Amino acid sequence: MARSSTRPTSRDVAHAAGVSQAAVSLVLGDKWRGRVSEATAERVRQAARALDYRPNLAARNLRLGRTRTVLLVVPALTTEFFAGVYTGAARVAAEHGFGVVLYPSPEGIGPARDPFASAQAALDGVLASSMAADALTAIRGDRLPLVMLDSDPTGSPGAATVNLDIADGIRQVADHLLGLGHRRILHLAADVPSWTFEARARALGARLAAVPGTGLRTARAPISIEGARAAAETALTTPGPRPTAIVCDDDKLAAGAYKALRRLGLRVPDDVSVTGIDDLALATALDPELTTVHLDAELFGERGMHALLAVLEGHEPAGGDIPVELVVRGSTAPPRTPRPHA
Repeated sequence: MARSSTRPTSRDVAHAAGVSQAAVSLVLGDKWRGRVSEATAERVRQAARALDYRPNLAARNLRLGRTRTVLLVVPALTTEFFAGVYTGAARVAAEHGFGVVLYPSPEGIGPARDPFASAQAALDGVLASSMAADALTAIRGDRLPLVMLDSDPTGSPGAATVNLDIADGIRQVADHLLGLGHRRILHLAADVPSWTFEARARALGARLAAVPGTGLRTARAPISIEGARAAAETALTTPGPRPTAIVCDDDKLAAGAYKALRRLGLRVPDDVSVTGIDDLALATALDPELTTVHLDAELFGERGMHALLAVLEGHEPAGGDIPVELVVRGSTAPPRTPRPHA
């Protein structure tokens, strides 16, 4: 039998499920917990699927004064990490009937124009990385709810912050290298004014300072393989004892360090150990494979979107940093004992 061309309504779903329209609204609006039973909620969902019911979001949004659209602002789309953040955020948003607009900040940092005629009118809220914080003024004004990712929890402009436990990741790197016997360490630091990179430098400096006889030097580099290569090559040819390990702020910087070492006739990890952060696909494409800190980008995006949705509902977002894990591969080994002079 041909399906009726008349679009099913919430009343039809309520009749089919044997419940009230209010119960249908609660279930399909994902606000049923504590108000209707799990069995009733499932009955409503089955009825909605059977009738191919789609809520009239335009009318609902007009009634609620919402667009059910949020903006995700990231510094760039040049690494898979932020693609993972988007995937996780968009998945959670879709489960709650929201859409996500992705907006990469120009040049990664600095101000950006409002991508809409009026962001305040087009959006319900903003989720943004601290690396793109300077881009938010024109977009957000002082009205849109904001949740910051990878941002200082004590000084963030947002209503909430969601962070990876990046300081613990750096401590895991430092403990791994110290355990192998390394005492002369070069920090190849991202030359980007961002809380997340400042936090990495503080954690590394504090951990190494606690071990007598340990030396730490810092070389700053743009987040590019060639920029990292040039910075690492300069640092490695500076007069003085050569570092036995290089701690890189991300995997792209580590790839640049590999190139610098190869140009200088040095081997990883025989002459110098190298570590990264992110655990991108690049980490296992390098030879030897890179010891790095695994950051769960999709979980990061999911937690960020959950926090923004909580803010939009007037609730307190869940706290606690997201754990990270050091993945040990072939790029780290004990420092080689210098050969005695003939």
